[in-house]
Amino acid sequence: MAVVAAVEDAGLPASVLDGDDAYGPRMRAEHAQLLASPGVGALLAHCGTLGQVRAGVRWRAQAAELVAAAPRGAEAVRELLAGFAAQPEGRFTVRDGDREPVRQRGLTGWANTALVRGLLWALADLAAAAEPGPEADPDGPGVAAVRLAGACARHAGTGLGGRGGEARTGQVATTAVAVLGSFDGDLGAYAVTELAGLRAVVRNRTVLKAAERAQLEVAGRAGLVPSQLRERTVPTAGLDAEHRRAVPLPDGSTAVLAVDGAGAASLTYRTAAGRRVASVPASARKEAAAEVAGLKGELRGLRKLLAGERSRLEELLASGATWSGERWQRLYADHPLVGAPATSLLWEVRPAGGGAGEAAESAGWRAGFPERAGAGWVLAATDGTAAAVGAGDTVRLWHPLRAEPEEVQMWRTAVAERELRQPFKQAFREVYPLTPAEEASGGYSNRFAAHVLRFGQARSLMAARGWSASHLGFWDGGDEGEAIRVMPAAGPVEWRARFDYQLVEESRHTVYGTGELCSSNRVRFERRPLRGGGRGWTPVAPAQVPPLVLSEALRDVDLFVEVASIAADEQWRDAAEGRLAGRWHEAAFGPLPPSAEVRKEALARLLPRTRIAGRVELDGRFLRVRGDRTTYRIHLGSGNVLMEPNDAYLCVVPAGRQAAGDRVFLPFEADGGLLAVVLSKAFLLADDARITDPSIVRQLPPLP
Repeated sequence: MAVVAAVEDAGLPASVLDGDDAYGPRMRAEHAQLLASPGVGALLAHCGTLGQVRAGVRWRAQAAELVAAAPRGAEAVRELLAGFAAQPEGRFTVRDGDREPVRQRGLTGWANTALVRGLLWALADLAAAAEPGPEADPDGPGVAAVRLAGACARHAGTGLGGRGGEARTGQVATTAVAVLGSFDGDLGAYAVTELAGLRAVVRNRTVLKAAERAQLEVAGRAGLVPSQLRERTVPTAGLDAEHRRAVPLPDGSTAVLAVDGAGAASLTYRTAAGRRVASVPASARKEAAAEVAGLKGELRGLRKLLAGERSRLEELLASGATWSGERWQRLYADHPLVGAPATSLLWEVRPAGGGAGEAAESAGWRAGFPERAGAGWVLAATDGTAAAVGAGDTVRLWHPLRAEPEEVQMWRTAVAERELRQPFKQAFREVYPLTPAEEASGGYSNRFAAHVLRFGQARSLMAARGWSASHLGFWDGGDEGEAIRVMPAAGPVEWRARFDYQLVEESRHTVYGTGELCSSNRVRFERRPLRGGGRGWTPVAPAQVPPLVLSEALRDVDLFVEVASIAADEQWRDAAEGRLAGRWHEAAFGPLPPSAEVRKEALARLLPRTRIAGRVELDGRFLRVRGDRTTYRIHLGSGNVLMEPNDAYLCVVPAGRQAAGDRVFLPFEADGGLLAVVLSKAFLLADDARITDPSIVRQLPPLP
């Protein structure tokens, strides 16, 4: 209490950093001298008056004057926000005006929540004032301020207990998002990176929707899509032009951090004698333990960074974004980190001066894989020709939706023959052109309706793909839900997809009353101008949606339906009852969706090069496998197995990995692992005479 009294005597009001939560007393104890410095009390008292998400012009002007008048004002803003970003979650009393005090779980009470919101807007002005030049310094105070605002948004927006959709302190999270959305220029690029990172940890729909809108606003002011703006902030991680970094160790060995074309990071070693090894040399474990531990930490950070970059590159593919040749070479082909996955992707180039108009826009593009040519780059085609990428040319990522079928087949063959693992599914990407039924429906697509899904898994997939999904459960209004995603799209209009689903009442539910199963329904689309012209969403028919936006939205829904379907769960055949039994069988062995058709095409290329080529054949929606006991049919959409001649069901739970001797190059594995599952079952059943697992053997006919 002595510390608190001393601070109050210096002018800090009792209402500032009060004792209604643990944050106030902790900050008073840790920063007693700072809080007692001249002008800080007045600054914090003003910050505590902010009762809404956004601060007005007059409020910010007064805050700036108070910061300037306090010799340690800027320090107080940064230290108190850093303390908030590290504040442990707890329970405290909330007093809101004349209302009855209540106990609440979170980070800050009513008064300190208002204080932190004010501090965030004071930080925004400090960041803008600290930026001296046209390019932001990654280690400078401006970028540090943006990152601090991002840390506050993540910490406050994360669910209670570290998970779930109820944010720890939602008011602070939405204010931090608004602050990030206020930045422009290079600071805006760092702000968009922070906003995009919220998707990995935040599940609160209000915060996520605000973050999506803020990204679009910042990028829109720059005339770019958010993923393009983020490209300015990608670090090099100390890698060289070969996407590697060699670190000499005290024992004479060398550690090598590297990134490959699939966007995966590795840490290998070379002994003092020059021999490459995958594990830490014994001498390094003894003499360089600290250095090795540090490198392992860097590897974890690099893998996290690359996961974000793979997602960002895929968003750029889906958006139809373009670059000048100079910018593409600088930010992608020549980039020490991004260059590795970028050169494993197909790109298209159109020479400068190609004309204007829709016809000119679709003509003159040449596709290829990037190859270095002197100081520049070319896009190499499969026929040995190459298109140079000039500084003034236009470059974009190749998408199969814009290509003729013959070209798509050509590039898929090239990827398979080169055994090229791309950072995400590009050459083998599914496409979803408009169907006559969608054209006739007028307002929605029913292409993926009436499937029964495991709701928890489907919702996790939705979050991973950037969809904000509502809960289903056994409460009032809990029988209807929807998932919403603002689609990545270049241009003056933003597009939104809405996927409806319903609770399946026959299912069990968790102890929290949430539903276990849902039934998929229609997909609808909306649009609104990105800048000006009102802020409301307007419903549009699928026929009015740009083909790339339509295809990418339906591709996501296909993923949810295929991976989360009860048909993909071996246990559901015995558990399903009533109408669910029929729904299970229909989904488990029914017509193939586009994702399964692509899987079928990949198998047609892969199987002839395997040791079981003489025992397998593709037969409609099945892979037919001839064993010694009988012949099997593996459904290419679900991975379920039937045995000839009477279509008896065979339950084979996949082991998860192929045996070492059966390793087959997979051109993609971004569809829930079903390609690997089908192949592993094919190898197992082709050699069914050697199966020893009793749970499988008792289902099989005897050997002849």
